[in-house]
Parts: sequence; C-alpha cells; structure tokens
Amino acid sequence: MVNKVIASHPEVVHSVSCTTRAPRPGEIDGIDYHFVDDEAFRGLVSSGALLEWAKVHGACYGTPESQVDSALAAHHPVILEIDVQGGIAIREKRPDALLVFIEPPSMEELERRLRGRGTETPLEIERRLGNAISEMEMAPLYDVRIVNDDADRAADELARCIAQA
Repeated sequence: MVNKVIASHPEVVHSVSCTTRAPRPGEIDGIDYHFVDDEAFRGLVSSGALLEWAKVHGACYGTPESQVDSALAAHHPVILEIDVQGGIAIREKRPDALLVFIEPPSMEELERRLRGRGTETPLEIERRLGNAISEMEMAPLYDVRIVNDDADRAADELARCIAQA
C-alpha cells in the first residue's frame, strides 16, 4: 500500500526504519530497512538518533530522526511504517503528525496474509496475531483509520489523507 502511494506521489518520502531482525528474502539493506545488530541499535538509542523505537515481535525497530527532519525541511510529506508503540511515541514528540492506523479487514484475513507471505514461522505468525489484537485496541488513538481490504483503494485513501494534512 505504501509502495503504491510512493509510486504515484514521488514527493512523498518513505522513512526507512532501522531493525535488529534479519532480512527476509528479497529485502535490501537501506531500501527496506537499515539492518543493524543489537549493539549498533543500542548506540542509536543512547545517542538520541531515533525519533521513536520499540521492541516488536522480538526485534527492535526505530526511525532515524535525521531522515525525517531532512525530508520535512525540504517540504516533503514523510510516511513512517511503524507499529502502535511507535505511533504513540511520535504523537508525544510530534503532536502535529497525522497518525493513520492501517487495519486488516478481519483477523482471519490477517492470518491468511501472514501465512501467504511465507516469511515467518508458525510460532512467529501466532505471536503476530496475538499482538494484533492488542494493537487494534490502540486504533482509537489515531487520527484516521484505513481498512486495507483493497490495496489500491486503501492507497488512494492514504494519499488523500497526506494531501489534506
């Protein structure tokens, strides 16, 4: 969905998060994520280089603040693909940010998509599904909710939100 927005709106910048998890097949360092080890991630946290960070699904994820600030300084809207913990942290640090909660059409569909990706073990899928239940409870804290039932429609809705922000 985010890729569709970026493709049709080149002015929008996609912030590339740092993570301690291993790359999935086909993921490219610096494009999909900045893949770092635990020590490097701790260094980013302790130096204050991350706008937000959280441990999610057993790995650490964080948003480099300099990336976001340079895009905003150039008057580009920025998309951060982050979990609900990160969203709440962004709300605290950047109260003017537009928080958009992307939700699956159903838990059954979320499970089908996770299993269809073939990138997680059955145990990881169960953990993600369990986490999704508590994440859905955070949706009312967001400014906008978009149901990702159709990627093109949801991407159009996200693009409209960005344009209006």
